[in-house]
Amino acid sequence: MTQKIAFQGELGAYSHQACHDTYPDAEAIPCRTFEDTVETVRSGKADLAMLPVENTTYGRVADIHRLLPESGLHIVGETFVRVHINLLGIPDSKLEDVKEAHSHLVLLPQCAGFLRKHNIAGRVSPDNARAARDVAEWNDPAHAALASELAGEIYGLDVLARHVEDFDNNTTRFLIMAPDLDLTRRGEGKMITSFVFRVRNIPAALYKAMGGFATNGVNMTKLESYMVGGAFTATQFYADIEGHPDDPNVKLALDELAYFTSHLVILGVYPSDRKR
Repeated sequence: MTQKIAFQGELGAYSHQACHDTYPDAEAIPCRTFEDTVETVRSGKADLAMLPVENTTYGRVADIHRLLPESGLHIVGETFVRVHINLLGIPDSKLEDVKEAHSHLVLLPQCAGFLRKHNIAGRVSPDNARAARDVAEWNDPAHAALASELAGEIYGLDVLARHVEDFDNNTTRFLIMAPDLDLTRRGEGKMITSFVFRVRNIPAALYKAMGGFATNGVNMTKLESYMVGGAFTATQFYADIEGHPDDPNVKLALDELAYFTSHLVILGVYPSDRKR
């Protein structure tokens, strides 16, 4: 049976590219929202979900960290996609024909230098793949899309300019989610453990909670905070560490963390991607 993987966006979106690159034989299922993506897996209509969490240029993807703990899914892998942005136009059109470039609000600023150089106006679209589909339907050489080459292939567009992003290290990290937590895998390299926690309301609680990782030699690669419940005083933390919960030093660090927290949930344990 063909594996199915859900993603947010339309066919040709960068999340679709992540699915295509990581699971080339799987069936990719487009979803309207991140919540729909999660529900598609929870309902059994897909086996996995591909969710973007951060981009080297744009930063954290809004709402994802809030969604993860409540999703009912677990992280089973990660992948990194180099975001190459291309100017896509209708067949036989030329760069000098383009007056407007359509793309997602996040992508437009990443190509500001290119657009300014060629006197092209940026226009906001709900999705970069949707922009490619619209440009194909409009069939007007004055309109182009800023999107992936995969989107160009899907909607029959030509690449008028390749890799037009202002920064040459533009990369998005994706988390691969599944219904079940898998603690059996060890991988060939480092393991990553992701979790969320809330500290107890005592002085220096966060400082004390972090101390266990330092004293036990556990490398924490990410620590982010965000508000929960609409209150400024209710803060939840998301963290990634190197290691497996069964490793003696990780177990000691997590035990110490639990003592200073009121809430601790492991979101996933998975092999570190070689691109990390």
